[in-house]
Amino acid sequence: MIFSLKRIGVISLIAAGQLLPFVLPQAQAAKKAEKAEKSAPAFVNDDDIFQALREAALRGDAVNAAKLADRLPHYAIPSYVDYYRLKPRLGNATAGEVRDFLKRNEATAIGDRLRNDWLLELGRRGDWTAYDEQYPLFVVGDDLQLKCYSLISRTLKGRSVSDEARDLLSSPKDYGTACHTLIAMLVQNGQFTHADIWAQVRLAAETNALPAARRLGALTGADDKLLLRGIEKPTLTLTSGPGKSRDEHEIFIIALGRVARTTPDVAVHALHEASSRLTPVERSLGWAQIALQMSLKLAPDTLREYWSKTNDAPLSNEAYQWKVRMALRTGDWKQVRTAIDAMPPSLRNHSTWVYWMARALREEGQPEEAQKLFRSIADQIHFYGQLAQEELGQKISIPLGIQPVTAAELAPIAANPGFRRAMRFFDMNLRFEGVREWNWELRRMNEREHLAAAEFARQNNLLDRMVNTSDRTKSELDFTQRFPTPFRDFMYRTTNALGLDMAWVYGLIRQESRFIMNARSQVGASGLMQLMPGTANFVARKIGMTDFSAKKVNDTDTNIQLGANYLNMVLKDLDGSQAMATAAYNAGPGRPRAWRATLTHSVEGAIFAETIPFSETRGYVKNVLSNATYYAALFEGKPQSLKARLGSVAPKGYTESSLP
Repeated sequence: MIFSLKRIGVISLIAAGQLLPFVLPQAQAAKKAEKAEKSAPAFVNDDDIFQALREAALRGDAVNAAKLADRLPHYAIPSYVDYYRLKPRLGNATAGEVRDFLKRNEATAIGDRLRNDWLLELGRRGDWTAYDEQYPLFVVGDDLQLKCYSLISRTLKGRSVSDEARDLLSSPKDYGTACHTLIAMLVQNGQFTHADIWAQVRLAAETNALPAARRLGALTGADDKLLLRGIEKPTLTLTSGPGKSRDEHEIFIIALGRVARTTPDVAVHALHEASSRLTPVERSLGWAQIALQMSLKLAPDTLREYWSKTNDAPLSNEAYQWKVRMALRTGDWKQVRTAIDAMPPSLRNHSTWVYWMARALREEGQPEEAQKLFRSIADQIHFYGQLAQEELGQKISIPLGIQPVTAAELAPIAANPGFRRAMRFFDMNLRFEGVREWNWELRRMNEREHLAAAEFARQNNLLDRMVNTSDRTKSELDFTQRFPTPFRDFMYRTTNALGLDMAWVYGLIRQESRFIMNARSQVGASGLMQLMPGTANFVARKIGMTDFSAKKVNDTDTNIQLGANYLNMVLKDLDGSQAMATAAYNAGPGRPRAWRATLTHSVEGAIFAETIPFSETRGYVKNVLSNATYYAALFEGKPQSLKARLGSVAPKGYTESSLP
């Protein structure tokens, strides 16, 4: 393969430490600041000034940020004033200024946040000496760009990082400059093969990260026009055929997946026509591209018609999982086991696939091996832990009560500076900063301290923090913290009048809003039950709520009444299936009806849930019904069955007698 670094123009700059951030000319920056200052609103108090400071810093307005910070010499959270003063000019700050801030704020959440920002700047500059000094001190460690910069630094020192890079690089839409540069370096020095880079291009196209696909494709040396056509006009690529070179074959394979999204018959025909000109591995990759798209459509014959032709082709994590899901839908337990066995260990060891592997082993006559796997996850407090527990012959129950949190245990939590900062941020509705401060303090705490922090959250009506904090414990379990029941009297009256399962409604609220009363999603859903404006209006009309207005959607009683009524409507519309109605609440009622229509026979509710094509809805259904099972155990004081709650899902009008 011919590969030119000049074409990328970034590796040498990073190695030499010359990749500097773009800085606006001073005159332009001053004009921008003057305009912002003229249009700035009047401030009522210091909190208003602080909010304005935060906004100025986040938009990179260093001039205005400095002026606003000067107006807060005695603010209650001085470290954040200093941070927002420094952040927008970090590219021009001296190392001494940054180190001074880090020294003054050592072992704090905001200190770690600035270290994150500075590491990004050091990586962009290519200052690897400072980077390598600071990176081990970064506590949160959740920034993909920093992980890529770290591998770049090690690569420049002549170390092999290819295996770590393959494990890390699984989401092209999140790569950014650092990860693209890392991939380019690994291609240049031979740690990534031609197959590695094409696997990355396929992954980007598969996940619809099209700008990343094209950028990664440039590293292959392939004709950019051909690649662009394969991505943006894939039907033309299929019409032209696979060509002669390996790169043309790879582009043809990508085009197969792109076309299969909308016209799978065209993709299938093209692959059949081109089959003799492709290698066996290329044919398998082509079928895998089509198989994944047909799986997402839940086409009934996908396992037999498409996945069976993929052989041992290397797949993306998503494709490995859908191969198993379609085997589950078909009831082919041998293929379930084989497909899980083919997964990389990091995926195969997830509780989802541990459970289904155990089911497959039992179906294939290996009950002892199945029992071992069920036991390995049965103590985990989630959907598959509950199902595994039932496979071991136990129902889902609430653990015995623990020693209540004492006043002596609460006192240090209430006095903790980090929690006090978090509370101040929550009061200002700055949830991002509040959650960061709260979680930072939890890192160093034991289980009793977690329970005390959760109780402190309860006493301050921060139920989402109570739930998330209590969820961290492994041995000391307080299910009243994990599964709270605020507004229970009104909830009981509302659900009782509808004949609706109150445990299910609470399970849904716990997933939707974590009991944040003023929660608002990015798409505009509001309140405890996260109602969209159109849905709220529709339900209000249906139930005769004549005094409803849009501003009432966040009123707790109104939100619960409308949400419960809507849930009841979709439940009745979907034949009383909680699994389908939960999916409908998240994705709209039309989609679960369409998913059900693709079934050829009745499947257990767990299989229906696991094979929902939307990842958000799939996780949502599993979490809501898991929550509801625990709530029912709390309310009824007796063990429950998640399997019974899931029930089964069959095509409309299906009966056993309708089988051919």
